[in-house]
Amino acid sequence: MSFNYLSTIIFLPVAGAILIAFIPGLSDRVIKRIAAIFTLIPLGLALFLFCNFDSSLGAGIIQFEEKLLWIPAINAYYHLGVDGLSLPLIVLTAFLGFMVVLISWKINLRVREYFAWLLLLETSILGVFCSLDLLLFFIFWEIEVIPMYFLISIWGTGRKEYSAIKYVIYTLFGSAMMLAGIISLYFTTGSLSMVEIAQTGIASFTAVIPVVAIFFLLLIGFAVKLPVVPLHTWLPDAHTDAPTAGSVMLAGALIKMGGYGMIRICVSIFPETAKAYAPILLTLAVISVLYGAALTLRQTDLKRLIAYSSVSHMGFVLLGVFALGQVSLTGAALQMVSHGVITGLLFAMAGLVIHNVEERDLKKLGGLARQMPVIAIVFSIAGLGALGLPTTSGFAAEFLVFVGSFSSTVVSGIQVYTILAVLGVVLAAGYILWMLQRTFYGPVLEQYNGVKDANTMEKVYMFAFVALIMLIGIYPAILTDIIKLGISPIVGLLGG
Repeated sequence: MSFNYLSTIIFLPVAGAILIAFIPGLSDRVIKRIAAIFTLIPLGLALFLFCNFDSSLGAGIIQFEEKLLWIPAINAYYHLGVDGLSLPLIVLTAFLGFMVVLISWKINLRVREYFAWLLLLETSILGVFCSLDLLLFFIFWEIEVIPMYFLISIWGTGRKEYSAIKYVIYTLFGSAMMLAGIISLYFTTGSLSMVEIAQTGIASFTAVIPVVAIFFLLLIGFAVKLPVVPLHTWLPDAHTDAPTAGSVMLAGALIKMGGYGMIRICVSIFPETAKAYAPILLTLAVISVLYGAALTLRQTDLKRLIAYSSVSHMGFVLLGVFALGQVSLTGAALQMVSHGVITGLLFAMAGLVIHNVEERDLKKLGGLARQMPVIAIVFSIAGLGALGLPTTSGFAAEFLVFVGSFSSTVVSGIQVYTILAVLGVVLAAGYILWMLQRTFYGPVLEQYNGVKDANTMEKVYMFAFVALIMLIGIYPAILTDIIKLGISPIVGLLGG
């Protein structure tokens, strides 16, 4: 196909951002409509690519590829393409990009700047998932720091300036490590192509610094973003103090860049190193799952509770990745998509409750199911998905991660790590049900009698989330059949 679908998907949001930022005299309503149009079209194109992805071509084939020599001196290319691993994440990001515009419809503070930053954020995340050149990948990776900083520091709540600065510091630390790893990889291989380096194998080159050092430089950058304990402390602050749309994009798509980078770069390019150090990373995965869940149980702030739950759920992704089996890696990729949709909806619902009730302390909430029944039902569905109830995407993803990890033959003693991680599901049931009970059930509080339920716009986006959660939960093969095509070549490199 000659049409550059991926470039169009990536750059339409930033084109909308430029229009919003520089056309004078636009009303708030027109700005919101421009943002909606310039995020809806990429979503339509992403769904078109998903429907036209040719599974018959076999595993490991890059489709919808665009390649153009960019910087000849260092052999850098503008190289885009998708396979079974990246395509579901592109669809997820495009979906969330459109949803957060609808979620932000009530924004009235500096509307022009707000939507410009929001659209630039979507472009940067889409670019990460489409890039097949390490330099291009890194540039898109870095761009997201700017819009996220402004979204948190201007439109956030609480200690918003502190949280924004903390996010930037952690991100730049991880990025510095990653850039050092990319430069070392370039001087070792002479190439910036992720595909070429993975196919050739790092072992066939003489490394300028030890291969293990390059692996961990890259891994630290991804571990900060995922995030992995103990590099996680930026996440609760950033999630809690970001505006609702920022929280949805941050939890739904942005932290998935970490898991994607681990699979695409760390495991694909360094399969032997990944196998050698898998026990250490599996230990960190179990700590992330259990420590994250334990911290979640202690939270009384509605958004902070959901934020800490992401630390625990991303531990499942790390477990699936470094169990290094085909089923576990497929489960990890599905968990990234599932968590993106479920936690995106949880943050959207938390934002609605906080906006309508003007209270976020769980100790002061209660009985809201009578005043806002639609929000209560949808919030409950999202919560049940987060604790892994069958027929939701959360169950399908976690089941694949656990079965795949337990049965993996690549890492010895994997069963112990898996059994310990399963305890995270038990703890998740505790904190999710406790949150729902404290917010919506129990004695009805008379001071909340006047609060509003969801309006028509809000019902549209919340039901879109619910439909996706149930579709993936009931028929996970719609994603796993495609994900397997991206995972199979990686498993081949691992000797599976």
